[in-house]
Amino acid sequence: MAVPSPCNQICVIDRDSGYCQGCRRTLDEIAAWGAADDRWKHIVLERLKSRSIRKS
Repeated sequence: MAVPSPCNQICVIDRDSGYCQGCRRTLDEIAAWGAADDRWKHIVLERLKSRSIRKS
């Protein structure tokens, strides 16, 4: 079964953290997602759990 993208259509990159405010991925992770294997996607999804966006 394919690993679904964490994208939630809130595509704004936080300048301080470099993470998307919607899914918390980096631009590199977003760009690589489509061609990545499921193992890599699961690793990224685990990383997202510890990332936060500072609210202004």
